Amino acid sequence: MVDKQETAEGKKTRQYWLDTMLKIADPVLNALGERKLKERLPLEFHPDRAPYACLEAFGRLICGMAPWLESEGLEGEEEERRATHAKKVLDGIDSATDPSSPDYMNFSDIGQPLVDAAFLAHALVRAPKAIAGQLPEPVKQRLMTELRRTRRTVPPKTNWLLFSAMVEAALHVLGEEEYDRMRIDLALHLHMDWYKGDGMYGDGKDFHWDYYNSFVIQPMLVDLVALLCDTSPGYAEMADTVLARASRYASVLEHMIAPDGTYPPIGRSIVYRFGAFQHLAQASLQHFLEEKIAPEQVRCALTAVIRRIMESPGTLDEQGWLTPGLYGYQPELAEGYISAGSLYLCSTVFLPLGLSHDDPFWAGQDAKWTSAKVAAGERIQADQALYL
Repeated sequence: MVDKQETAEGKKTRQYWLDTMLKIADPVLNALGERKLKERLPLEFHPDRAPYACLEAFGRLICGMAPWLESEGLEGEEEERRATHAKKVLDGIDSATDPSSPDYMNFSDIGQPLVDAAFLAHALVRAPKAIAGQLPEPVKQRLMTELRRTRRTVPPKTNWLLFSAMVEAALHVLGEEEYDRMRIDLALHLHMDWYKGDGMYGDGKDFHWDYYNSFVIQPMLVDLVALLCDTSPGYAEMADTVLARASRYASVLEHMIAPDGTYPPIGRSIVYRFGAFQHLAQASLQHFLEEKIAPEQVRCALTAVIRRIMESPGTLDEQGWLTPGLYGYQPELAEGYISAGSLYLCSTVFLPLGLSHDDPFWAGQDAKWTSAKVAAGERIQADQALYL
C-alpha cells in the first residue's frame, strides 16, 4: 500500500508535468483554435521551412499529448483540462484539414509532410477513442484524404519507412479497409534486418549515434507491432523480440541521464530536447521497463531532465513559443531541416501522463536513478548487454 507521503510526492510531480506540457502546448492549440497558427508561429528561424512548420508543430505536439487525452478516470481540475484540450485538438484537426481555413496544413508536398503526418497519425494510434473516435464524420473523411496524400512520397530506406507505415496504421484506426499493408510490412521487416545489437537499430543499414531510436524508431516499432499483431502471424512472432529490445534500450536511455539531469548532446536533432526520452517515457507508459529500473526512478530522472531544460533562460520566447536549442536559445544546434514547429517533438516526454494517479510511476516514493545512485557511491548491479 502507498502511504500519504508517497502519494503526495507523485501528485506534486504530476502537477508539474501537466502544467509544463500545457505551457508548451497552449500557444499552438490556442492559435490553431483561432485559425491563426500560420500567423503567430515564429517563422523567422529557417524561413524556408515555413511551408511545413504548422503541421510539424501540431502533429508532433499531439503525438505526446495523446495518452493523456485518452486517459479515463481523471477527476476535478485535471479532467476539466483534459476535456478542454481534447476539444482543442479535435478543433485543430478540423482547421488543419479544411481547405477554406487559414491554417489548412500542407500534407501534399513530397517529402517533409509525410514525417509530420506520421506524428499526427501516431497520436491517432495512441488515442483511438479520444481523438480518432471523436472526430465528426466530415472531419474524419477530410483527415483520411490528407493522410492519403502523403503516399506521393516514396520514403528512403531509413526510419522514414516507419512514417509511411504509421500513416497506414492511422488509416486502419480510422476505419480504412484498404490501408496499405505492404508499407507496414516493409518497414517492420527491414527494421528487423537493420538491428545492430544490444537494443539498438540502425537508421537504415547504417548505425547513427543519435537519439533516433527514441525520436522515431523504437516507439513506432512497438506501437505498430502491438496494433497489428493480430493481423499477421509474422507480426505476432516479432512482438516478443521487438519488446525485449525495446526494454533494453529504455534502460540505456535511463542510464544516460546524469545526476544533474543533463544527458549527452549526441547526434542529429538535439534541439528536440527531452523528446530524446520519448522511448523511456513510452516504456513507463506501457509497463515494459526492465525489472532493474523502477518506475519511480524514471519519474525522478525525467523530471530532472525537464526541469534542467525548462529552467534554462530562453527555452521559451516572450510569447511562450519554443526556441531552437537544448538549454535555452542555441540556434547553432539546429540543422537546416529544423523549423520552429519541429521543436514540439519534445512533448513526447510527457507520455506517462496517460497513466492513472495510482500507477507506481506516480505513486512511488522519490528514488535515485542509475547514474545518481552510482555517483552517490551506492552499490548496484553492473549493467549487462542484451544478446538478442
